[in-house]
Amino acid sequence: IKDRHERDMLYGPTNEEQITDIFKASVRSYKHLPKLLYHIQWKFRDEVRPRFGVMRGREFVMKDAYSFDLDYEGAVRSYRKFFVAYLRTFARMGLKAIPMQADSGPIGGDMSHEFQILADTGESKVYCHKDFLKFDPLQTEPDYDSDLKPLVDRWTGLYAAADDKHDPAKCPVPKDQLLEARGIEVGHIFYFGTKYSEPMGAMVDGPDGKSAAVHMGSYGVGVSRLAGAIIEASHDDAGIVWPDSVAPFRVGLVNLKPGDAKTDAVAGDLYAKLKQAGIEVLYDDRDERAGAKFADMDLIGLPWQIVVGPRGAAAGTVEVKRRKTGEKQEMPADRALAKVAG
Repeated sequence: IKDRHERDMLYGPTNEEQITDIFKASVRSYKHLPKLLYHIQWKFRDEVRPRFGVMRGREFVMKDAYSFDLDYEGAVRSYRKFFVAYLRTFARMGLKAIPMQADSGPIGGDMSHEFQILADTGESKVYCHKDFLKFDPLQTEPDYDSDLKPLVDRWTGLYAAADDKHDPAKCPVPKDQLLEARGIEVGHIFYFGTKYSEPMGAMVDGPDGKSAAVHMGSYGVGVSRLAGAIIEASHDDAGIVWPDSVAPFRVGLVNLKPGDAKTDAVAGDLYAKLKQAGIEVLYDDRDERAGAKFADMDLIGLPWQIVVGPRGAAAGTVEVKRRKTGEKQEMPADRALAKVAG
């Protein structure tokens, strides 16, 4: 399309063309490869029926990465790095992500995986070998400079497919070993070779002096979508149960009787010490019923709750609750600080 000065502009529902043009303008030699470029911004979709809150809206925050390599072998190495890095990233968020073979859609390519997390409210039905549930991507620290093929093969060697790819008649997994669930897609990676670099002239001079189109891959994570996906995968009847690593606050501090001198002093001191220790804390000192405060804290779903009431303050104790398990303990305030910090 043209702007008011008749300059060329590109309407981009996705950004392969823009990123290829940026690469073309700045890289000329194989000596500058491999190259990774990142792109994080709001994207827009002409969704017919926006639904599920931030899960599928008309706008969302997207993190894209693009790899540029001299040849197919280099592109495969880049692909494997992102494959492993994405699994580890989702695991650090408290999510069990399962890589499934996927179509690249209009972008093209012959190597593609989508990462699905299991959730009862998932958009699509997924099928995978139950052994996936035993795998822990964080069990070992990968060497990204090494050949990651054995690690990737371990994950891709097991059957996993969304409903559009699953054929019950051809499924190689015995029924007692097949997990049927619903999934939410949180990431998608694919290799599309020279689909854009060749027609757009994104070339580099190789070690033999000959010019060649670079091989490209694209790697996306729906950042804003992840918040909704985490909530769908981690909640109970009372509300959200945030994993520790992604909770907006680590501690919810509840003052049961604002205005009471002793309660205010204990709660205020705890709040100051938590902040001083670098612990993110949400302080509820509203003039509200205790039951409403407890319900709101459970709904918000922070990993830890510390409750300060007049009776406990007089005795020098507070109540500590672990949101995930519901376990409650009475203890001195200093011990409570050490517990939530650890």
